[in-house]
Amino acid sequence: MKKIHCLNPIAACGTDRFPADYELTDALAEAEGILVRSASMHELELPEGLLAIGRAGAGVNNIPLDACAEKGVVVFNTPGANANGVKELVLAGLLLASRDIAGGLDWCKANAGDGNIAKTAEKSKKAFAGCEIRGKKLGVIGLGAIGAEVANAATHLGMEVYGYDPYISVNAAWRLSRNVKHITNADAIFQECDYITVHVPLLDSTKGMICKEKLDMMKDGVVILNFSRDSLVNDDDMAEALASGKVSRYVSDFPNPKVANMDRAILLPHLGASTKESEDNCAVMAAEELTDYLENGNIRNSVNFPACDMGVCQVESRVAVLHRNIPNMIGQITGILADQGVNISDMTNKSRDKYAYTLLDMEHRLEDGTIQKLKDIKGVLRVRVVK
Repeated sequence: MKKIHCLNPIAACGTDRFPADYELTDALAEAEGILVRSASMHELELPEGLLAIGRAGAGVNNIPLDACAEKGVVVFNTPGANANGVKELVLAGLLLASRDIAGGLDWCKANAGDGNIAKTAEKSKKAFAGCEIRGKKLGVIGLGAIGAEVANAATHLGMEVYGYDPYISVNAAWRLSRNVKHITNADAIFQECDYITVHVPLLDSTKGMICKEKLDMMKDGVVILNFSRDSLVNDDDMAEALASGKVSRYVSDFPNPKVANMDRAILLPHLGASTKESEDNCAVMAAEELTDYLENGNIRNSVNFPACDMGVCQVESRVAVLHRNIPNMIGQITGILADQGVNISDMTNKSRDKYAYTLLDMEHRLEDGTIQKLKDIKGVLRVRVVK
């Protein structure tokens, strides 16, 4: 019986995907798999028997990735599962920034007791006048699952869309509308676009990427949208740009005290993926990723180990070796198996940065002594008998 622990409530449509011999447990210490959404794991003591963590969402800031990798714990996320939910909110942000909808709502509430509100509104509505987004230039920085959906949808709304992503994947490129203009230098977006939306992960290289230097390049009255990560925007520089009119509106899905007190900032309480559909999609994808890894050793959408897929094992045994990405690991692994007279029927090895993964199918099950020899190889983090 494989045991799964949920650190946050996970939609039943996800946990119901686990096979019959899986059990949800309240005891973290006995978990082989963990499902998590927003709960912080940085202070948790990881169970010795933990094999994998499924993050029901895209961001993994709440998970200690290196510590997990060093223990041979594979961490998965669910890219694209909430893309439509975030895309729809970005489109709402575009409209909120273009038409003073929020101001109009506040006016109606403030004047609810006016018996002549309809007549008064006709005189007052000019204070909330805005502009249409059709024909305006939108720059999309980051063309992953969400950025590509935003770009495509904006073309259907009649916007002239510019897209920038130096690391765009082949699959993402196929999903992108041919009406999106591919830009090879982000500065062109900063200089040309009326609206700019950011959809990149938070890395050392992207932290504070929207800063005074970039803001100074932009058109007067530009609109900035941030539905990706709080720290991508330098708050002090944004406050100055809003005060000067360089930025007409800043729309953010990440509330903090600085942004909450900026005039003409539109702040939402992190609603991007807060839809039933997004939560369901993330739960299902995370559960399926965990199951495929625990049952078959396959890795899909991991953030700390390479992707690897050998399908369902059709021979007597399958063994997974998680190890550091250093020379002669394959030679040592196969050498030990050869010394024990073990025939490898299929094998794959993949690497990603500091870590690598070797999956082996064999015609006979390995003896405990052979497994121990594999574990004793310097640089091996975990050896797991999948089958």
